[in-house]
Amino acid sequence: MEGKENKKLFALVGRNISYSFSKGYFTKKFKDLKLEENEYVNFDIQSIKELPQKIKENKNNLKGMNVTIPYKLEVFNYLDKIDKKALKVGAVNTIRISKKGKLKGFNTDVYGFKKSLKPLLKKHHEKALILGTGGASKAVAYVLEELGVKYKFVSRSPEGKKEMSYNELSREIIEACQIIVNCTPLGTYPNIDDCPNIPYESITSKHLLYDLIYNPSETTFLKKGKEKGAVVKNGLEMLEQQAEKAWRIWNK
Repeated sequence: MEGKENKKLFALVGRNISYSFSKGYFTKKFKDLKLEENEYVNFDIQSIKELPQKIKENKNNLKGMNVTIPYKLEVFNYLDKIDKKALKVGAVNTIRISKKGKLKGFNTDVYGFKKSLKPLLKKHHEKALILGTGGASKAVAYVLEELGVKYKFVSRSPEGKKEMSYNELSREIIEACQIIVNCTPLGTYPNIDDCPNIPYESITSKHLLYDLIYNPSETTFLKKGKEKGAVVKNGLEMLEQQAEKAWRIWNK
């Protein structure tokens, strides 16, 4: 392949990611910036153990990676260095590869979520529920903590004091927690009728419902919130912001 040596390769690491936002976003970005030597691909792997082989196969050109579910935590064991913030969050979604081939992990979900949430916050938004406990939920929790918002995780199998089950979600809890963030994949295309099992009838116009899903642009979770007059937001801006932050990290 002509000019292969000058090629700069970037990749998304995940499982079953043919739908990936990142590939479309960066392919368009490279085209707009006339960066013909840049290419973005998917490393669609069934186990994180396959990652070293993928890196080895592309070691001359690979400059950076994004990481998505389910590997935001598992990838820690394959990194040479981890940024302080990513370490605190407990999840990595961006990797920079040095000239010597060293891998450093960052978390840009924190930046993306904060940037897109902050303009929507009102004084009464003091407590939040985070639906789900995966890698992205950790970034959400980190941001809420930074903003002084108390939160609880809601999980199908809760562990410890910070987590509660869906069955425990009473009317009082929903009324008190006026930010609800969906970090589960429930409602993602093609299963667009799915939604987290919460008492939607207790949602009011004081609520803010945020869904990390961006496809469809209005999930059933958001629709049900909107019907009750809540402010709703999907995950597209967060994804765009975290992608831009990743791009800046790769180009440092």
